[in-house]
This record gives sequence, structure tokens and C-alpha cells, in this order.
Amino acid sequence: MSIEQISQQISQLSDDEQSLPPVELWDPPYCGEIDICIKANGDWYYNGSIFKRQALVKLFASVLKKEQDDYFLVTPVEKVKITVEDAPLLITQWQWLDSDKRQMQLITNLGDRFVLNQDHPMKLSDEGTLYVNVRRNLYAKVHRNVYYQWADLATETEHNDKQVLAFTSAGQQFVLGELE
Repeated sequence: MSIEQISQQISQLSDDEQSLPPVELWDPPYCGEIDICIKANGDWYYNGSIFKRQALVKLFASVLKKEQDDYFLVTPVEKVKITVEDAPLLITQWQWLDSDKRQMQLITNLGDRFVLNQDHPMKLSDEGTLYVNVRRNLYAKVHRNVYYQWADLATETEHNDKQVLAFTSAGQQFVLGELE
């Protein structure tokens, strides 16, 4: 299995399927590992060289699937394992969608856009890192710059009998962390 073969299979999908192919419905045979690594900073590497074409990264990300703790590129006929150092995506930007600041739109390093809400929840790791569910069990790590911007707009409040720093989007409260 080569990167060219995977790219060819993905490019043969229809335009509708290319936007977000239904990888959760596909169960092709496992074909081994390929030397693709998504670094903790969001960069994609193949055989030790960085992907220079963002369009190719987006194409591969559209068929990325997580099963238990492993990540795979999946087409209707093949499934190959790749390495992900932390999270496959990064939240790099955000904006309010309304003047009342009720709905926050998040943007990933690959251009995914979605509202932070109950369908796209945020979780705090034991180490204090924030992650947001983007799609299909794929999480994006919240970039440090975004975290600091959120910390500026968050307010102190009580949550589960603890003082926390939190903000609201789409009627849901999102906790950035506990206060001492």
C-alpha cells in the first residue's frame, strides 16, 4: 500500500463523498501500516518528510478513522494504520457567530468549522490539555493561543461543587479548568 494508491482511491470518490466520506460505515480489510505520522503540532509527515500540499492533507484527513486508541486511513477497500502523536487536529481559531456571543464557531488547522455545543463537546485531560470532538470520535487539541483567549473571556463559576473557569456556547457550559 502506497500513499499514491490511497490518494487515487480517495480521489475516485464522488464530490459528495469527498466532503466527508462515511468511513464509520466502511469495514475494509486491514492492510498494514504506512509511515504517515501526524505530529503533536498538526503537521503531517510521510517517510520523515513533511506534507507540503495542504490539499493532500485535507484529502487524507477526510478518511481518517479512530478505533480504540489507533488511527487509520480508510477507503471502501483498504484500511491502513498511521501514527498520531497527540490529536489529529488542532483548534487554531474561533469566533462568535452572533452579536450576543451565544454561539462560538471553532476552526481547525484543516478548515473544519463547527459550533462548540453538545454535539461537539470539550474535554479536559488529566494533564490539563483541552480537546474538542470535531467529528466521528476525532478530537482536536485546543491550541495554546486559543486557550489563552478563552481564559480572558471565561468567568469564575461553580461547577460540580468546585470553582472553575468557564464560558458558554450554544447553551452549554464549557470548563477550562478548576481554580485553586
